[in-house]
Amino acid sequence: MARALVPASEGARLDVRKTYKLYINGAFPRSESGRTYVVSTPAGEPLANAARASRKDLRDAVRAARGAAGGWAERTAMNRGQILYRVAEMLEGRREQFAAEVAAAEGLADRAAREQVDRSTDRLVWYAGWADKISQVLGTVNPVGAPYFNFTIPEPTGVVGVIAPEASSLLGLISRLAPVIVGGNVAVVITSETRPLPAMTLAEVLATSDLPSAVVNVLTGLKKELAPVLAAHADVDGLDLWGAPPSMRAALEEAAAESVKRLARGARSADDGRFDWADDRRAQRPEWIAAFLEMKTVWHPIGV
Repeated sequence: MARALVPASEGARLDVRKTYKLYINGAFPRSESGRTYVVSTPAGEPLANAARASRKDLRDAVRAARGAAGGWAERTAMNRGQILYRVAEMLEGRREQFAAEVAAAEGLADRAAREQVDRSTDRLVWYAGWADKISQVLGTVNPVGAPYFNFTIPEPTGVVGVIAPEASSLLGLISRLAPVIVGGNVAVVITSETRPLPAMTLAEVLATSDLPSAVVNVLTGLKKELAPVLAAHADVDGLDLWGAPPSMRAALEEAAAESVKRLARGARSADDGRFDWADDRRAQRPEWIAAFLEMKTVWHPIGV
């Protein structure tokens, strides 16, 4: 005779702990190496185990990004702006969850963490608004002494590697990622090494928004292992070094030069975590969109 199941009392219930994985090609795999590392609060209290991505995971992410590059670049600017706005809507809907994760990751009070999340949402909306304007600002009709139209128009660079800021787990990441993808690029992100958890929750938002699979791929792990591989990868077209440790900068720039990558270098104050990501005048700039756009000049005969 089967025993009746006795429901556990409320006090005896164990929490269902969240398992943090990677985000590659629209899916959430564990690292192929099976490795993890402990993520702790600034006070040293363990928060979770994060996946420790391997070189192969990074190569898989680059391959996935390359496959998505053409389709994303061909989207209309208006549509890219709509999709970024949708991401902001979903981030707003999970405000409390993000605030709790940012507070734990950065050692902030609840109010300060909510302000970080609100600014992150607002920054996404700000960049979404630039989607159909950046071409008008950067593009031009050039005067030429011949019967031709001569246009200069911006195009996306392609696959961009983003080394996320270390100290700002969410706002800093969005401030560097949004200008990359709003211009039509695709991204492979190496998250903050010590504060990666809000980035992986952001990946869940991206996966359930309208953003196509593999436009953004997110890896957690050790920057000293992943950043040199990203910088040297021949199929990466651009590299954002804002979150690269100062001790690695020169080596990463040298590795990137082998395949002539576009580089975005961080402000000097970003090296030691003093850059104020909440300063809108400094931390949200159309120049950051332009950093990963190529200028193409087209000639067209007049009257044809």
